[in-house]
Amino acid sequence: MPNGLLDIESLSRTEIEALLERARYFQPWQRDKDKRQDLLKGRLMVNLFYEASTRTRISFEIAAKRLGADAISITSSGSSVSKGETLLDTVNTLGAMRPDAIVMRHSASGAPHFLAKQLVEIPIINAGDGQHEHPTQALLDALTILDKRPTLEGLRVAIIGDVLHSRVARSNVHLLSKFGADVVLCGPAPLAPKELASIAAGVSVTHDMKEALRETDIIMMLRVQLERQNEVSFPQVDYYRFYGLRLEHLGLAKQGAIVMHPGPMNRGKEISTEVADSSHSVILSQVENGIAIRMAVLEKVLS
Repeated sequence: MPNGLLDIESLSRTEIEALLERARYFQPWQRDKDKRQDLLKGRLMVNLFYEASTRTRISFEIAAKRLGADAISITSSGSSVSKGETLLDTVNTLGAMRPDAIVMRHSASGAPHFLAKQLVEIPIINAGDGQHEHPTQALLDALTILDKRPTLEGLRVAIIGDVLHSRVARSNVHLLSKFGADVVLCGPAPLAPKELASIAAGVSVTHDMKEALRETDIIMMLRVQLERQNEVSFPQVDYYRFYGLRLEHLGLAKQGAIVMHPGPMNRGKEISTEVADSSHSVILSQVENGIAIRMAVLEKVLS
């Protein structure tokens, strides 16, 4: 990670394992009475978010502050972008202010990479770019799995929903494939095209939810991202019927299978309330682990 964290695809398995191990060190801090340490005292992180976010933006802020760094958040609606300022001008303005790292979310795939090329001396952390990647989400998902399983190797993981538009799915596929997991992508044909199987080794695609769930260890549900579609690719009235995760589906997976969701959830559209709140669900653990992972990433980038 010579210049921040732009994606999972370019990371080695060793680099991923090091971040996961450091995040495990930070996990107990979340429950300590005194959560703040001064490992990054005097450092400044800027959150530059061109898309709405709750979990990612806030957890980066919390992670920075628990490490003793200062954190400032900028949204497009609260910046000069709303007055017509270009991304390049915003980038140059931020660069002149000399932050120690910039965390960026943008609707355009590759925007953080563009930023990294313009500001070569400032580490850039990708908090989600278009349909490309969301690296810290994949890392926190891996950490959450390891809380329940001894290894990522040999797992069968079903990723179900709007795979085509999901940066979460792509980052998870790249990460899990580095550990030899068997990843099954599932959704309506327009949202899970067969060519997605070529993303990485060990990936297959099916449009049959029951087939995807059979003997699965990990179930990752995805939101249908209507904001990234020019037109609705699958009738919403039929989506939950064919691809919504309900209690009866859990019997197809392995005993003790865990259910994940990156959020925000749409209960009754891609997942039932009974499943989301069941003992199989680790969705809130994902949120909590997001802080530990982002602490590990910020420490690596800023120290």
